[in-house]
Amino acid sequence: MVLLISTYDLGRQPFGLASGAASLRAAGVDVACADLAKERLQDDLVKRSDFIAFFLPMHTATRLALPVIARVAALNPEAVLCAYGLYAPLNAPLLRSRGVSIVIGGEFEDDLVAAALTHRAAKSDGDQPENPGLAGGRAPAGRAPLARVAFQVPFRDALPPLSSYATLQDGDRRLIAGYTEASRGCKHRCRHCPIVPVYDGRFRIVPVDIVIADARAQVTAGARHVTFGDPDFFNGIRHAVSVVERFARECPGVSYDVTIKIEHLLRHADVLPRLRDTGCAFVTSAVESVDDDVLAKLEKGHTREDFERAVGLCRDVGLTLTPTFVAFTPWTTLAGYCDMLQQIARLNLVDHVAPIQLTIRLLIPEGSRLLELDDVRALCRGFDPSSLIYPWTHPDPRVDALHQELASLVGVRLTASRRDVFEAVWRRAHEAARISPPLPLSGALPRAAIPYLNEPWYC
Repeated sequence: MVLLISTYDLGRQPFGLASGAASLRAAGVDVACADLAKERLQDDLVKRSDFIAFFLPMHTATRLALPVIARVAALNPEAVLCAYGLYAPLNAPLLRSRGVSIVIGGEFEDDLVAAALTHRAAKSDGDQPENPGLAGGRAPAGRAPLARVAFQVPFRDALPPLSSYATLQDGDRRLIAGYTEASRGCKHRCRHCPIVPVYDGRFRIVPVDIVIADARAQVTAGARHVTFGDPDFFNGIRHAVSVVERFARECPGVSYDVTIKIEHLLRHADVLPRLRDTGCAFVTSAVESVDDDVLAKLEKGHTREDFERAVGLCRDVGLTLTPTFVAFTPWTTLAGYCDMLQQIARLNLVDHVAPIQLTIRLLIPEGSRLLELDDVRALCRGFDPSSLIYPWTHPDPRVDALHQELASLVGVRLTASRRDVFEAVWRRAHEAARISPPLPLSGALPRAAIPYLNEPWYC
């Protein structure tokens, strides 16, 4: 039996388990799932499984998986261990040192099936199962990296119900939320993005029929909101429009959210009214910084002025824009951090920004394009296998001190209102920078009921 394990996936029902399980079942493989964010790992399930695969879509999930891998290896030393998902190939040497023999990244479904079937065939022949040695989506049969997957409609029956996961908070309403993907990878190569080392500027479309069938099944299971988790929903603009228009027809009254780059919001401004009309509750955009020099370092493809224009475009058509930030980078200054807060306030986005976004510190994983930069390499220490990053120290210790203070402040105020937390961060940051706030925040801006997913963590 194949056991698929997820440790964390942003509070949502893990797509990587549902999609992987569907592909395995279609190939006639017996499969079980365990979402450790919502349920305990059962020892007897581990012992009954001869192929155990860990879904590693993000940094936190990978860190949480390491002790579980050790536990599983101790419980069932005969099982073949596999890791798949975006962060698996980034951490392949470390994972192999922990006993993982198969590493799959990118488009994982077909390679996961191939590995499981190879193991089953070898076991039935009484041979020692061969190590397929998959890495980064490369299959033993020699397929090119990121070969197109034969997608199946995700199988979610083996997972906890949607009501167990993060919900959409929309004013006084709390709505059950689902999650699916209409595309994967990205056409862009932003320096700090963990997608780049795996996809390197490529993306793959999931057929509209598969996307809608998955969304419709979740709506039938109680979802009243669906997140389309594409890294950038507008990478394939015609595909995106087809998805949302059909979604609106087949799931009437159900809202959704998407993630779109600032440059794509500007380039495809004519499509924004269609998002609004088809039920888009909000658009997330990775703004990252309001400093043009930092944006150039990250190769984000937009400027501060572009961000301001995108805010105006979304506001004009009645779309809620939810910016995310990498607030602390090697180039952040105390004055620059205060400038970011002031820009958020000036644009009336205080209620749009999750407080955790005010404390995000730049992560430099293995394979990051940030290591191309001389100044980054000069600040970094060697790769730390416990944190799965290249640690770096800011040249101004006051900036690191502010980050630590604000991270603690936000971390203990998870249930406070966004505005209250923002004002506390505002006061402390301006004090640290010895800058007098240019205007009092209390009561200066109208409050707004901004819809948001109530999962407080980020990466």
